[in-house]
Amino acid sequence: MTLNPLKHLDPIGYVLVVAAGFGWAKPVPVDPYNFRNYKKGMFLTAIAGVVVNYIIAFFAYLIFVLIVRFLIPVASASAVGYYFAYFLQATFFLIFAYSLYSFVFNLLPLYPLDGFRVVESLTRQINPVQRFLREYGQMILIILIAEGLICSIVARYLPIAQYFSVLYYVSWFAQNIIGFPIQAAWGWILRI
Repeated sequence: MTLNPLKHLDPIGYVLVVAAGFGWAKPVPVDPYNFRNYKKGMFLTAIAGVVVNYIIAFFAYLIFVLIVRFLIPVASASAVGYYFAYFLQATFFLIFAYSLYSFVFNLLPLYPLDGFRVVESLTRQINPVQRFLREYGQMILIILIAEGLICSIVARYLPIAQYFSVLYYVSWFAQNIIGFPIQAAWGWILRI
């Protein structure tokens, strides 16, 4: 176990992140025999990653708002300062957006995502839905990713194509529905 990010780097997943905008890290092995209570242990393990994504989004949005409110007005005096502040603003907004997207995406109940582990921990072991999701989850996931990639390529030439992508709606839901409490909380806190 290590916090060194290079140890978690999967070469194929990294290449796909750079080339296609989607990838993965090396899976972290979980030994369910270490849990005193299997269902509770699996549930807590499954939601740990997505909770961290939400916490990252929470603080990234704070930094984004602080940059917009305080740094950009000061940095507008020079072109270099303005572009640097704009770069920081865009960076932290993207961290916010991608963290929320990862939060929602990883909660999809498809094997091997964390959402499947949540479903697995909350249902009986002998369950036809769980069996279906375990058996066909990876295939459904690949189809969703391929469909999203094709729609994003076609959308460059035909903008309406983005509305046919299932992952577009996952992204919209993440930013506008799941992200709303974060935006509202920081809006309320920073007004005080």
